[in-house]
Amino acid sequence: MPNSASLEQIKQANVPTPFLLLQQRLAWIPRMTNLRPTHRLLLTITTLIGLTMSESSLPAANYDETKVPKYELPDPLMMQDGTRVNSSKDWMEKKRPEVLELFREHVYGHSPGRPSGLKFKVIQNDATALDNQAIRREVLITFARKEATPEVNMLIYLPKDADSPVPTFLTMNFDGNHTIHPDPGISITRSWVRNIKDWGIKNNRADERSRGAKRSRWAVEKILDRGYGLATIYYGDIDPDYDHGFSNGIHRLYPKPKPDEWGSISTWAWGLSRCLDYLETDRDINAKKVAVMGHSRLGKTALWTGAQDERFAMVISNNSGCGGAALSRRQFGETVKRINTSFPHWFCDNFTKYNDRVNDLPVDQHMLIALAAPRPVYIGSAEKDDHA
Repeated sequence: MPNSASLEQIKQANVPTPFLLLQQRLAWIPRMTNLRPTHRLLLTITTLIGLTMSESSLPAANYDETKVPKYELPDPLMMQDGTRVNSSKDWMEKKRPEVLELFREHVYGHSPGRPSGLKFKVIQNDATALDNQAIRREVLITFARKEATPEVNMLIYLPKDADSPVPTFLTMNFDGNHTIHPDPGISITRSWVRNIKDWGIKNNRADERSRGAKRSRWAVEKILDRGYGLATIYYGDIDPDYDHGFSNGIHRLYPKPKPDEWGSISTWAWGLSRCLDYLETDRDINAKKVAVMGHSRLGKTALWTGAQDERFAMVISNNSGCGGAALSRRQFGETVKRINTSFPHWFCDNFTKYNDRVNDLPVDQHMLIALAAPRPVYIGSAEKDDHA
């Protein structure tokens, strides 16, 4: 069994080993407190057996460029009826809607619109944050006129003495708002989080020990010093990142998704659009200059968010890999079949139809990037991340 150091290397490479998959699939079992110990043991064993069988049935990942199969990409400038796209007008009015619908139908799934019960409440506004250099704001977002509505807490940092509304970066974080900076004023998430021994997280609940744990990955002060704002939410507030049958998070308010309806990536993208709904109301933020960004699975989310929601001025995606900026037809690194098996909740169920026939997919990821046009897109893909 790999040691902790080798597991960390695997995590950085984004390789879905059986051990990491087991950790993800079993993370929810401790929450089943109503089960007897023997039942919990049987459930764990059953999950492990199913995991082992599914992993063994996967083809080995290909990291050899000479083994990339021949493939032909769909032409992004050809309509499905064979008509050529000859102008930007043709693209915006005809081809773009066609491509967007194909991605919704076959990859990410359709999402609902803005809910009628959407509400925002500023619950914190501190103009002395970060040694009196910034404004820290927290906004509670709710989605329905009922007590059981899911809650999302958006953390916003703004430069303190800006003389006009500021451009802002909007992104999700993986482990809770409180992990991006040791600022003691940031509220600790009350949502489900992954158990991380080094941070003292057990029973899927965070506490003070994880405050600022991801600071090195968040250039908060640099962003503020350059005159920008930063807004972030914990992605688990919208949809916890494990295969729970879409019964948690925002899904509690909606019917179980049909095969062409939202998986988790579409759900997270929907959540980012709801955040932008608030940012449009904040007088300290220039809502016409909000960039959406994300890393890894949230890099996929950023691309899909920007593709659907043209209010975003720019899209930034880092190491998004399969289902993000990486071409599905290349079958290099993670493949459609591997990602659908490892993370069955990320995409719509229709996407599994292409596990073994990816060349039949009517779109590929170059067309996802094109959906942002004419807005700028920045794609970062690390040389040593074979999945990106």
